[in-house]
Amino acid sequence: MCSWIVEKAEMSGVAKGPDGWMDIKQANVYFDHPFKAPMDHALIIDFVRDPDRPNGRVAVEISAESAQRLVESINRALTTGEAVHVLGEAAHA
Repeated sequence: MCSWIVEKAEMSGVAKGPDGWMDIKQANVYFDHPFKAPMDHALIIDFVRDPDRPNGRVAVEISAESAQRLVESINRALTTGEAVHVLGEAAHA
């Protein structure tokens, strides 16, 4: 059964799609039946250029376990990166 529950996040960044680089304005995140991934359910993230138009998107379908590892990796990278940059800026002050 599809839940059709979608969490949306405003984004500021770029993504590389089949036609090259594009601005992304929103990410749509949901846990449901994937379109292509060979699993019963997946965490699906659509990075979209324009939330009001279907073209211009990059989609990712990953397992729940992969999604958890990704969240942990993102948090570690942000924490470490921010600490390194703050220390680097303090050294140059």
